[in-house]
Amino acid sequence: MPRRNFEKSKNFKTAIKQLFANLSPWRFLLTLSLTLAMISAILSLIAPNKLSDLTDIVTDGLKPNISETKIKQIMANPDIPMEDKMTFQEMLTSKGKEDELLVSLDKLPKSIYNEIKPEMNLEKVKKIALLLATIYIVSAIFNYIQSLSMTSVSNNFAKNLRSRITNKINKLPLSYFDKHETGDVLSRITNDVDLIGQSMNQSLSTLVTSITLFVGSIIMMFVTNWIMAITAIIASLAGFIFMGIILGKSQKYFIRRQEELGKLNSHIEEIYSGHNIVKAYNGEALAREEFDKLNNNLYTCNRMSQFLSGLMQPFMAFVGNFGYVAVCIVGAILTSNNVISFGVIVAFMIYVRLFTNPLSQIAQAMTSLQSTAAASERVFEFLGEKQMKKEDDLTTLLPRDKAKGSIEFKHVKFGYDSSKTIIKDFNVKVKPGAKVAIVGPTGAGKTTMVNLLMKFYEINDGDILIDGVSTKQLTRENVHDLFVMVLQDTWLFDGSIYDNLKFNSQNVSDEEIEKACKTVGIDHFIKTLPGGIKSSISDNDSVSQGQKQLITIARGMLKDAPFLILDEATSNVDTRTEELVQKAMDKLTIGKTSFIIAHRLSTIKNADLILVMQEGNIVEQGTHDELIAKKGFYAKLYNSQFEK
Repeated sequence: MPRRNFEKSKNFKTAIKQLFANLSPWRFLLTLSLTLAMISAILSLIAPNKLSDLTDIVTDGLKPNISETKIKQIMANPDIPMEDKMTFQEMLTSKGKEDELLVSLDKLPKSIYNEIKPEMNLEKVKKIALLLATIYIVSAIFNYIQSLSMTSVSNNFAKNLRSRITNKINKLPLSYFDKHETGDVLSRITNDVDLIGQSMNQSLSTLVTSITLFVGSIIMMFVTNWIMAITAIIASLAGFIFMGIILGKSQKYFIRRQEELGKLNSHIEEIYSGHNIVKAYNGEALAREEFDKLNNNLYTCNRMSQFLSGLMQPFMAFVGNFGYVAVCIVGAILTSNNVISFGVIVAFMIYVRLFTNPLSQIAQAMTSLQSTAAASERVFEFLGEKQMKKEDDLTTLLPRDKAKGSIEFKHVKFGYDSSKTIIKDFNVKVKPGAKVAIVGPTGAGKTTMVNLLMKFYEINDGDILIDGVSTKQLTRENVHDLFVMVLQDTWLFDGSIYDNLKFNSQNVSDEEIEKACKTVGIDHFIKTLPGGIKSSISDNDSVSQGQKQLITIARGMLKDAPFLILDEATSNVDTRTEELVQKAMDKLTIGKTSFIIAHRLSTIKNADLILVMQEGNIVEQGTHDELIAKKGFYAKLYNSQFEK
């Protein structure tokens, strides 16, 4: 799977503020995690100095004690033979230095050796070793706790965002989904939320730790020795300048790589989705030529970006090693001049690592935060979308079992935006139990009228009455409960046929389900399946379109609502299947006030009322025979379907 190309945030500062504002329920855990990360970093900065002290104690413990005071004590000691004193004096004169004398210790007389032999201060070694062990253990515990805390914060925050988005989806008007692609909405729920959770878990604590280590290591280096500090910084700085140059050159190849990857993926999707057309027109060679061109472009960008980015890891190792070398050389000079001890060199070797590593980690964390900010902007933009009007004040209830089935449209006007009115002045009365067909050319407003009836959209003017009650006084849930909808696009979810039939109808018995299947004629199909009605099925299974449509009709029959909407329910099936579906729909309409939208006018001949719509208005209405006799717009539509 290609790596997603996350965009940068439009306003990084605002996005981060909004992100942290939404983290307020987990403020304590977040603060605890970041505080522990900082303390752990500080402990890591203390350790090198203590390790320096330990090194000095060990080094001193390996040297002979030939201080001036000790030499005077030896010379004044009457228990040491004069001959041994003379031998010691000669060796001091010839060797001079402690390190040279250390080589000749085994040649000294025993009486002298016992006085100046190296002695390790084990008590100090134990104390410092215990302190170092405590520092490292406490740092590890703090790291563990902060990792648990940050994981808890990020996972709970991501879970909370998903729940808020899911709740938000149910409160958004249908007009939002008309303007936004389904894939974009799903991307916000999945990719963007996952990115926020992962980046928070990895970036925030890393950023705090790295900044603390970077600033702290500089301070500690200058506190320890300013000459060595400047040496380490200059040695590392030269490397980072070169690294910045490489990053600048490689960035354009990364951008181009994502662009070329997008072009290649788009071409592949385009060609394979229309594979039959390409083969029918013998376009394989042309498609392959275009693919090779895009593939070569991607190869070039990949090669350059990966080569330049591949230089970073070995070069970072070179920067660290170069810093070690510089510190060792300068440290050796200072040690030979008794400016610093050997332990300081050991401490600075650790400080160099603590100084160089955080810079790359800070850069990575900031890049990750940029992506997090961009993702959070998309998520919070979605959560901030205008919702449907609240209906808490609507107390009128029209129960399903008490609805009579009459509907009236009174001077209804509607437009998806204020600049264009689609339904201009819609008026019609429908009697209970009537079968109403709605016909007209594409864009006449047929489906829009049904969406208004279902209260998917709010009308701009006029009113819609159900049994004399305005839909403005009824909640959306109440209106939806009164209708059964069978749409052109069938919808089956992953699960058994039984679950699909019983969808949101918990009070339906098995006998009623079996009866509905027999009524619509899918009982034989169900019996041919290995598991019968309990067989698993999904929208992607190799089930014919007609069988899927019959299952949705059976599902609608089980709901047993007083109103029925059939929106192009037979448009995707063949003629033979259409007859089966038509018979099933005729049984479904019995006792219901039905609205049927159909392009195949032959299927609505038996409708009690046919509404002919054009440009948002009803231009004709009547029965099939009446409209044919008028020889008007409906007659032209009907006859055009049989013209050769």
